[in-house]
Amino acid sequence: MINSSATSLDLAPILAWIIASMTVLNFGILIKGLLSAGEKKLEERIGTLETTAKNQDRRVQTIESDMKHLPDKETTHRIEMTMLTIVGRLDKQDATLEGRFGSMDEKLKPIQAIGERLNDVLIDQMKKAG
Repeated sequence: MINSSATSLDLAPILAWIIASMTVLNFGILIKGLLSAGEKKLEERIGTLETTAKNQDRRVQTIESDMKHLPDKETTHRIEMTMLTIVGRLDKQDATLEGRFGSMDEKLKPIQAIGERLNDVLIDQMKKAG
């Protein structure tokens, strides 16, 4: 027959090893949990940064596509030169028109004087008749 106390003594060292290994395992799980909490925060931050990077990339693509439609440096220079030519021509037209209007003013002065004299005559006749 097997002695029952001998059997229980044989299980005691095994139970001690099981308890020790469970304690080490629980401690390892606790350490992993503490370390993974930081990893989760890092993953969230990386996710946020990826979303921001995608949004920035879309904005840059939009700006680049809009820039394609804008005139380049050479085109802008040609537009400026054309505008200068137009302004020069308009200045010449202004000078020509000023000269013409000045001469027309001189030619119209006698006609204006005649009109004023006729007006004075008509006012005098109205006063005499009235």
